[in-house]
Amino acid sequence: MRVELPYGEGALEIELEGCRILRSREMPALASVEGELERVLRYPISSPSLGDLLKGAGRILLIVPDNTRAFPSRRIIPHLLNYVERANSMAEVRILVATGLHREVGRDELRRMLGEDVLEKYEVINHRASDDEQVVKLDAKTSYGTPIHVNRLVLESDIVIGAGLIEPHFFAGYSGGRKTILPGVAGREAVFRNHGFKMIDNPRSRAGILEGNPIHMDMVEFMRMTRLNFIINVTINERREVTGIFAGDPVKAHLAGVEFLDRFVKLHVERLVDIVITTNGGFPLDRDLYQAVKGMDTAAYAVRDGGVIIIASECRDGLGGHEDFLRIFQGAGSSDEVLENIRRNEPINDQWEAQVLARVLKRAKVILVSDYISERLARSFMLERAKTVEEALEMAFNIVGRRDAEIMVIPEGPYVIPLAGNGV
Repeated sequence: MRVELPYGEGALEIELEGCRILRSREMPALASVEGELERVLRYPISSPSLGDLLKGAGRILLIVPDNTRAFPSRRIIPHLLNYVERANSMAEVRILVATGLHREVGRDELRRMLGEDVLEKYEVINHRASDDEQVVKLDAKTSYGTPIHVNRLVLESDIVIGAGLIEPHFFAGYSGGRKTILPGVAGREAVFRNHGFKMIDNPRSRAGILEGNPIHMDMVEFMRMTRLNFIINVTINERREVTGIFAGDPVKAHLAGVEFLDRFVKLHVERLVDIVITTNGGFPLDRDLYQAVKGMDTAAYAVRDGGVIIIASECRDGLGGHEDFLRIFQGAGSSDEVLENIRRNEPINDQWEAQVLARVLKRAKVILVSDYISERLARSFMLERAKTVEEALEMAFNIVGRRDAEIMVIPEGPYVIPLAGNGV
């Protein structure tokens, strides 16, 4: 049986026999994305229509995901902006890219994301979490101690609209909704607090969990203490087709999208296996090693203790600008040492990704298949590196000590949620 693994903007193939394939249930694409978008903007969830909300607004802010997300900006944003212009042609409309603590999105990348017409007509601004000119620091905190530091455009706008993708998220439960504000356009200190060691360490801070998840609850609280009036969130299938659009109240519309998605991506795993072969879902999420931790974490829910995870992730951007992610691992002799260093020295930039990777490495050996990450760099993260999936599988057989090892393939990586007694 030939299995296809998303990799960059293409795919890798491997011949396997007797393995289990874990993939999401079929999600049909919307017949008309534009028609459904128009409908949900007129008849949103637990909210007046977007047109009614926009009446009389002088300054409108649209927040969009950055280029590490598979959000279909070219399908959604131009039509959304057209609706906004029809509803209120006199308002000033600006677009803020929710970079969180990621690097800025370059002009050519923005053109690819949004299209030339959007760039020419609207002011598009990258959020910079460490820029005191951009970030307003209010004298307030959430009940979790997260300071209310947020991009000033959020507070200075009359209406704030958030666009986003709902997908499983390895510690916030799901992306979308409240994540538009925190970490999307929050200040550096706010992100550090929300992504702190104890928050990540909480057993409810996992993919597929919202109830009792302190990271999620803190994000919601932060959002309510700032401003997010309306969201347009989408779900997609493995072919990157839009399968649902959920608009309206930032909490209730997001939950509606989560409930819809759960029917397709929460998958029962009968037993843990020796070897899991997975990906980071292909481009754009597999563009750097930092993001690839998400696919590794998904596989960790399906692999036995002492097993092997093979992840095929192109990583064309290398570390993606996350040099601190590497520094956390340099000099450490074990995953436990990495965790202790984070706990003792936080806040450290990128500590959350390092913390999750160290947690995965305590469970299983990880072999990375990448055209762009060298063996030396991979070993700096306590990873093995292989040139092909076939080579990685031979390495995995040697690690587990037998060729009849039980194998599971998760082609979609972090876009599914294996349920194997992990508390989801």
